[in-house]
Amino acid sequence: METTVPERGTGGRAAPVPRRPGRSPALSSGITKAAARIAAFAVCQAALVAGAGLLITGPARGLWPMTAEDAAVEALEDARTATLDTASSVASALGDTATVVGITLLVCLGLVLVPRLPRWREAVFLAVGVSLQSAVFVLITASVDRTRPDVERMDASPPTSSYTSGHTGAATALYAGLAVLVLSRVRAPWRRPLAAVLLLLPLLVGLARLYRGMHHPTDVAGGLANGALSLFVVGRALLPGHSWVGRPPADALGIAVAAAEQRPAPARRQATVIVNPTVTDETTREQLRLVLAQHGYRDTPFVDTTAQDPGGGQTAGALRAGAELIVVCGGDGTVRAVADALAGTGVPLVLVPSGTGNLLARNLGLPLGPADALAAGLTGEPRALDLGRIEGDGFPAVHFTAMAGAGLDAAMLEETSDRAKSALGWPAYVLAGAKGLRAPRMRLTVTLDGGPELRRTARMVLIANIGTVQAGAAPVPDARPDDGLLDLAVFDPRGAGGWLRAAGVLLRGGGRGRGAKGPGANGTGPGASGRETIAPSRTADSARGPVEFHTFRRAELSFARPQPREVDGDPVGPGLRLAAEVRPGALTVLMPAGER
Repeated sequence: METTVPERGTGGRAAPVPRRPGRSPALSSGITKAAARIAAFAVCQAALVAGAGLLITGPARGLWPMTAEDAAVEALEDARTATLDTASSVASALGDTATVVGITLLVCLGLVLVPRLPRWREAVFLAVGVSLQSAVFVLITASVDRTRPDVERMDASPPTSSYTSGHTGAATALYAGLAVLVLSRVRAPWRRPLAAVLLLLPLLVGLARLYRGMHHPTDVAGGLANGALSLFVVGRALLPGHSWVGRPPADALGIAVAAAEQRPAPARRQATVIVNPTVTDETTREQLRLVLAQHGYRDTPFVDTTAQDPGGGQTAGALRAGAELIVVCGGDGTVRAVADALAGTGVPLVLVPSGTGNLLARNLGLPLGPADALAAGLTGEPRALDLGRIEGDGFPAVHFTAMAGAGLDAAMLEETSDRAKSALGWPAYVLAGAKGLRAPRMRLTVTLDGGPELRRTARMVLIANIGTVQAGAAPVPDARPDDGLLDLAVFDPRGAGGWLRAAGVLLRGGGRGRGAKGPGANGTGPGASGRETIAPSRTADSARGPVEFHTFRRAELSFARPQPREVDGDPVGPGLRLAAEVRPGALTVLMPAGER
């Protein structure tokens, strides 16, 4: 049960104390409010469109343009040709129930599963918009009884009223909804032409329904209005920028503060929030301020990163100003820059994932919603994590939290433009990677923990502090961020069979076996870790598998020719050398209790 406490400035009105630690009651009120408003506006929408239909079939049926509708449909009947019959059949099919449902399902799955940053809100917008149109359509056809035009109809007549056109309404909700998403989310120059084509499709569907004798012009107009109103109502409720969902009430800060005052009062650290403004909108900032206030962190400064300084300078400045807790709100690059500045300081970090990959947060099992992640961190316990320290010719030594590497993965990052990433998400990397496959294999020499040199060929090498990446793929499945070691994976698949086996490693997460004790990377040295490690083979390259794994504390990689390189997803330029070492326990992260 919830308990209540008086809220400041409300005359004793009770403010609920959340059941779950860190979850502000102000942050959980948006969905219910949005659903109630959608329902209320849907009733008004149905009444408006149905009222127009009753007017058309009643008092206004003898007025123009209703009196000219039959003549218009008959003129289209007289203009029929075999070519137009085929074209109208294709256009009409765009509004069929099976087509609309299928496209909606595929797009929503794509919005959730394909992009590197899942677009849950946009997927819900499209699904609810199409569903709302259908629900209102059923109510309207039950209220307005209108016969279909008295011409030869080219399709089987469904048992519904001619008013409104269900095909046109469904097409409007789907294709106009897609146009809204294209205009709001795609930054490519072709977004406006694509949106124009999408907006044209409902008009073509409506014209096809007229041509095929299935509806009067006002039926098509009613369908367009029903679909457009459905999108307007749902868009107002769900889309960022003007959303009822997640918009806290005016007194939300008072609610959060009142909730904080009811909690036990541990010593509060001086905190600073480092924010990447390109991936954090104002609504998210407002929610984070509420969670901070709920936990007693009032007036916490928010410091934005810049293109020139992705977080390291801001973090160093916060530490000089006396910050005892750093909250980082951004993607992998921002987290890496902040962690680099925090390495070895002991100042705890709270991860608030807001970027595309969010690899460290995913591997730690942290919540991916910004407000939930912040609440979990502020109520969590400190946990020491390892960092990797890497350097090479052409760039200074830096720390990384997730992965660094050379070869194909770095080439993909270099070749993928920001425009392609914005438009396609992670598939843009796949397209860029196809180009990298034409490059010759790299030849490299690897030295692990002072052991003998290993000579290899490879498509790419990964130096990992974590094991999994997007979509559950695990290129280095046994890597752990708290085992005092880094992992090296050498990918050298040959032929179709080799690529299939390498893909199996990625998708199955299969590795060297978990928890088995074995020798160090050099078979004898200080890399012994409590995890099994494959000792380097002395046989020819063709005798080894497509993926080779090692663990180490320090590794040096030398390439025969300059290779593209990356650190935590950021290209650092081509070079001939990489040297990496582990810094055990160098970063302290606040984790939810039990996440060990």
